[in-house]
Amino acid sequence: MTQEKNNPTDKENKKQSAWELIRFAVLAILIVIPVRVFIAQPFIVSGSSMYPTFQNGDYLIVDELSYRIGNPQRYDVVVFRYPLDESKFFIKRIIGLPDETVKISGNTVTIVNKENPNGFRIDQPFVTNPGENDMTFRLKSNQYFVMGDNRSASSDSRSWGAVPRDLLSGKVAIRLLPLNDIGILPGVYHLPEKSAQ
Repeated sequence: MTQEKNNPTDKENKKQSAWELIRFAVLAILIVIPVRVFIAQPFIVSGSSMYPTFQNGDYLIVDELSYRIGNPQRYDVVVFRYPLDESKFFIKRIIGLPDETVKISGNTVTIVNKENPNGFRIDQPFVTNPGENDMTFRLKSNQYFVMGDNRSASSDSRSWGAVPRDLLSGKVAIRLLPLNDIGILPGVYHLPEKSAQ
């Protein structure tokens, strides 16, 4: 019987395949980790506080980059670390901005700021299940007042206070699941255009 000798090209091919696999793994790590840490992260909605905008089990991608280069805006839907337990993440809508006063009477929300010292009522078409509150909250220069769209079933700034800027992870950029609701910038609300007078 003759024994086959190992072909040198087989060894080279195996070595090259192993090297390609290592290079691919390193490249994947170099791309995925910075994206995951600095640009976007997945988030699964738990609970009904943002109903009907978001439902329990919705799979979202959160844009973490926008708030590194710009400021959060009123009506942004944000994911943040819960101020009373930073190991938990919440999803709510920004209602009040830094240095503003938020006045809530029933389901009416009035914002007082430098531009509007007499206050203005905010538009809330995303709220289908209103809550009943009477309160006034003054925000500091690094704080945001957040509320769930499902007001009567939301634990938010009305009960535990404002969210500091450094606890905001980012705004919701994409909904991946459920497939029939997939979309970019879900939950975005644009201010109505003011008519010229």
